Amino acid sequence: MTSPIRIANCSGFYGDRLSAAKEMVEGGPIDVLTGDWLAELTMLILARSRAKNPGAGYARSFVTQMEQVMGTCLERGIKVVSNAGGLDPEHCAEAVAQVADKLGLAPKIAYVNGDDLLPRLEELHAAGIDLAHFETGEPLGDISRFITANAYLGCFGIVEALGLGADIVITGRVTDAAVVCGPAAWHHGWSRDNWDALAGAVVAGHVIECGTQVTGGNYSFFTEVPGMTRVGFPWVEIAEDGTSVVGKHDATGGEVSIGTVTSQLLYEIASPTYLGPDVSARFDTIRLEQIAPDRVRIANTKGEPPPATLKVAMNEIGGYRKDLHVALTGLDIEAKARLVEDAFWVACPFDREDFESVTTRLIRTDKPDPSTNEEAVAIWKLSIKDHDEHKVGRALADAVVEIALSTAPGFFIVGASPSPGTPFGVYRPALVPADLVPQYVVLRGGERTVIDSVAPSGVTEVTGEVGPEATVPQGATTRAPLGRIFGARSGDKGGNANVGIFARSDQAWAWLDEYLSVEELQRLLPETAPLKVERYRLPALRSLNFVIHDLLEEGVAASSRQDAQAKGLGEWLRSRVVEIPTSLLNP
Repeated sequence: MTSPIRIANCSGFYGDRLSAAKEMVEGGPIDVLTGDWLAELTMLILARSRAKNPGAGYARSFVTQMEQVMGTCLERGIKVVSNAGGLDPEHCAEAVAQVADKLGLAPKIAYVNGDDLLPRLEELHAAGIDLAHFETGEPLGDISRFITANAYLGCFGIVEALGLGADIVITGRVTDAAVVCGPAAWHHGWSRDNWDALAGAVVAGHVIECGTQVTGGNYSFFTEVPGMTRVGFPWVEIAEDGTSVVGKHDATGGEVSIGTVTSQLLYEIASPTYLGPDVSARFDTIRLEQIAPDRVRIANTKGEPPPATLKVAMNEIGGYRKDLHVALTGLDIEAKARLVEDAFWVACPFDREDFESVTTRLIRTDKPDPSTNEEAVAIWKLSIKDHDEHKVGRALADAVVEIALSTAPGFFIVGASPSPGTPFGVYRPALVPADLVPQYVVLRGGERTVIDSVAPSGVTEVTGEVGPEATVPQGATTRAPLGRIFGARSGDKGGNANVGIFARSDQAWAWLDEYLSVEELQRLLPETAPLKVERYRLPALRSLNFVIHDLLEEGVAASSRQDAQAKGLGEWLRSRVVEIPTSLLNP
């Protein structure tokens, strides 16, 4: 039997704490250093970088971190696995090799690619692979408009690279959990149909992929967590059977608890069957146990064979956008907003119908009887999008400036730059048959190895955990915010958002499960009322997950919402005041 492998995270996104790699390598024992640099938005950012400088489509912060820790990693036998290669893992590997030369080191560096389908779109289209939008069914259309198209690869290219002796493995677009699942599968020698073990590793990877979000960051009950000014990054120890223990280095801020782990399990998921290229992990089978301070055991995770397709993340330039903000002060805010909007269109050289998209929002940040000037202010926001850059530019800002003295009292401008409109990206998810997207593993100075992306077929019967049995509390109720008792976590998936909400006691879960229907969620969050909302139960985690379709419009880069990534959606839900059983509020 192999011993558990300890895999650490040092990045939850491109731009995360630069010192985290050094903290994880020097702060305690680890076997593998990983990180996640690639969000859907990041691929668009890297595409812009590559357009300006060919060969620059990777996360340069990873190269900086390698300069800080490469020597120590080689000395201690710590493997490094990173998806920082982004759109160009080969050039990322070259940059890391240059750092090694500078330091007088000679690591074996491998990179994994094959995910980039942009050069293959014509070929795939000619073969009858339409890559239709997998939610709307919209056909692919004009191929030339896309600037990225990347399939989400699984972990077995990483397994191969480590098997070839690589010290550092750099990938392109793999699933976020693959950088954890790969080292675990390599270390334990798992077969590709070891569904439960793979599912356990995927869950462990999902838990630590966003770094400090599992050690107290972005946690609803943060006031209970010590050391929040400098939260430590997490690690996970994965055993041969796929069970794992989540922890963090001693003497670092934050905590690892059933609450923090539950929160992260709910982040950016949809149904309890978490689809992936290697395995479909059943989140409704997971059991959590607090086995020591800052140590949570994840067990019982079941897996099913994955689908025969891979998800493809595509980005196109959607046109140009201009966001204008006007402050409205004091009384009669709604009447002032109507006047400003009407006057703007009189002053504007274009009609509203001339633009492809116009969105108006009145953001009521004002308070009754305000004690400060700022508390008296609401924001009127106008977002305009069009493919014609000329239309989305200075003329719109000039129209706002023109009406500054002639409309509502207390009007002042907080955002009307005369600069041209800015380009924005549109995200498009699609599916491609897995057998058409092999992975290529290249050990620098060696030959390329081809890895089949098709998982073994099979049928498994998995039944979700029933969860705790408890009676729904009856009796007196008290009006209170949901967040007095319940935690939440929310995020984005393309144009959709998810919000997970969890209880910390069996009785609170029984009440939540009965109370929070789709209809009640839409009442509490009125912006979701006209949208399709799906509700999923995770009883073993005492949690509900809601998927809200199209809340973020065409994706993060195109969304006109103030919270374009739905990061605050869960906390908005927690702030809503409802009738809660008094017995839950005063246990």
